[in-house]
Amino acid sequence: MQQTVLSEGPEAAPQLRRELTYVDLLIYGLAYVSPFAPLQTIGFVWNAANGLILLAYVLGAVCMYFTAKSYAVMTETVTSAGSVYGFARYALGPFAGFMAGWMVLLDYLLIPSYIYVLMAVAISALLPQVDRAIWIILLGTVTLSINWFGVTVTSRVNLVSVTLQIFFIGGLLILSWMALHRGLGNGGLTLRPLYAPGLFHPSGIFAATSICVMSFLGFDAISTLGEEVKGNDKRVMGRAIIGVLVLSAMLFALMAWILGNLMSGFAFKDAAAASYDLTAWAIGPWAGALLAWVTATLVGFTNALPMQVGVARVLFAMGRDRQLPRSLSALHPKYGTPYIGMLVTTAISLTVALAMRYAMDELVSLVNFGALTAFLLLHISVITLFWVRRRSGQWLVHLVVPLLGIAVVLAVMSGMSPLAMTLGLVWLAVGLVYGLALRQRNRNELSI
Repeated sequence: MQQTVLSEGPEAAPQLRRELTYVDLLIYGLAYVSPFAPLQTIGFVWNAANGLILLAYVLGAVCMYFTAKSYAVMTETVTSAGSVYGFARYALGPFAGFMAGWMVLLDYLLIPSYIYVLMAVAISALLPQVDRAIWIILLGTVTLSINWFGVTVTSRVNLVSVTLQIFFIGGLLILSWMALHRGLGNGGLTLRPLYAPGLFHPSGIFAATSICVMSFLGFDAISTLGEEVKGNDKRVMGRAIIGVLVLSAMLFALMAWILGNLMSGFAFKDAAAASYDLTAWAIGPWAGALLAWVTATLVGFTNALPMQVGVARVLFAMGRDRQLPRSLSALHPKYGTPYIGMLVTTAISLTVALAMRYAMDELVSLVNFGALTAFLLLHISVITLFWVRRRSGQWLVHLVVPLLGIAVVLAVMSGMSPLAMTLGLVWLAVGLVYGLALRQRNRNELSI
């Protein structure tokens, strides 16, 4: 299978350094996804799924498998720092590529915003006298400072972060299991969080699954590092993408099973702080406070790192192709990082986080709108490139899987909130107008 490296524009187009291995990609993906992800939205998922949170996470994993497979297929053919932007541009043409990049930017720009708000919520639970805005600005500044020195430094921080998160979660689950056997919740590990006829409502499950999808977002961000992988093995990216999804799904299912049984009969006041309240109730006040501090420091400060890396790479690729201002593709002369892109994305993410620091649930849905729309174009790219143009004949991988992916994406989007759909469609409309303006001028690139 031919491997293509997208490099449009002048011959002297900037190139990223090839420094990453398979393990680096795996750690990057796990750090982006975050082992703590279910704890951050467990209250919202519980409310939407009417308690069937294990079912919601299982469906979320199944939904994301089809997309992960399509990503893996495309990374074996197209190596680009632009992720789905590069895939759609190669398979569907410049305009479709621009729209894919535009929509995935909504995802990648707002995920850091979500993490900033999450950290602020965690610390506010301990220090309510300090406004969330202070913590948001502090986090943005720290993550930018670390990422400034290159992806190798970020990779080392990611490894430490993922290791500590898994260690902490292991202890939390053991203590939660002990609380179950003391008679709290369902009094043991039952299948109630997976299915209970009286609790099952299709619309609620779709809504909950749309929230769970965000917990898995991160495997796709691995594709933004396509130009920074060592060696010539074109399977490395795809293996890392699938590996991150499988590992995350197993961990999330275990967490949803244990905590879902523990939450039965427990009433929390604020869905955004449900995991802290639950831990304090089931284990002890010290555990709730510790979880809040770990989320705010370890998770908040380190998980924003790979998110900032991913969005800066998308802007780098689009700037290099002159779909966005060329300055976004500028690389730092010493560290080789797209520093202009990082400055711009940090400013945008901080602005959104400050504006929506008391609307975390809506921010979650808005992130998903951008990701899922980009996923639609990804699946269409696979079908167009392999099944239609190349006539591969591999009906399962190049036709059935992406078609199922499209069906799943549309089903999940049907469960989104009206506000998220409205804001997402506004972003889509702005992108269409901008993209069509470029096309009508018979130029796929912006002038410098």
